Amino acid sequence: MTRQAKWVQSLMDALRREGLDSVEGAFGYAGGEDLHKPELGHRRRTRLCLEDDDGRKHEVYLKRYDCEPFFRRLRRWLTYGIRRSPASIEFDNIRTAAAAGLSTMPALACGQEQRFLRDGRSYLFVAAVPGESLERCGDEFLAGHHDTPQAVSELTAALAEMVRKLHAAGYVHRDLYAAHVFLHEADGRIELYLIDLARMFQPRWRRFRWRVKDLAQLKYSMPDRWVEPCWQKFLATYLGRDWARHLDCYRRAVDRKVADMRRRAQRRRKEM
Repeated sequence: MTRQAKWVQSLMDALRREGLDSVEGAFGYAGGEDLHKPELGHRRRTRLCLEDDDGRKHEVYLKRYDCEPFFRRLRRWLTYGIRRSPASIEFDNIRTAAAAGLSTMPALACGQEQRFLRDGRSYLFVAAVPGESLERCGDEFLAGHHDTPQAVSELTAALAEMVRKLHAAGYVHRDLYAAHVFLHEADGRIELYLIDLARMFQPRWRRFRWRVKDLAQLKYSMPDRWVEPCWQKFLATYLGRDWARHLDCYRRAVDRKVADMRRRAQRRRKEM
């Protein structure tokens, strides 16, 4: 068993000791820190600490999904298949992303209620990833490496490789914003982690459209001081050997989508 597998097993054992490895235990848990967002709706996210077999504490996230409205549930069934809960979908997505070579959140446990002709509640436990989101630390990283452009080039290459692996496996993220990419610098190396895979799926058609949407979300949310000098290199690395043949097509499509996102954001700000 690898070190990573032993660590995950240790946290799973900790969940069992705390009685959190069941729907009743997960939904009955009243500790930790709730992470409120207005758009969460029927979802609830909680941050807590677990102690492993060696007494070390680890940050863990609990995602709880209450019963969904009918039309939201129908849309999920059409996308992912009948009777698959939101928690089990993200649990499987995490494992799929890891199998595709992506670094992501370790999935610890999930479960769901079974009810006649409808889904019940479901829950998911994941371990935290190291580092901070590019949304929070991107500007600081770029400012700190102003005199070491090689580090910025490494970030660009790592980001392009991460997205390329995801799309090459046939999947799209659908929320590929800088907030969902974590950057960790370790021993002079850059490590990127992709999180929040709840909406990741494998499109059956119009794959170009879905990939462009991912790319546009990333470009829209990354710091301007990275986008301006690095975006073309990112696209060329993402596209690989045939980059010259496809670069203009992707660049135009992504820029149209980014412009549309900016217009919608401006309308929302005016309406507030």
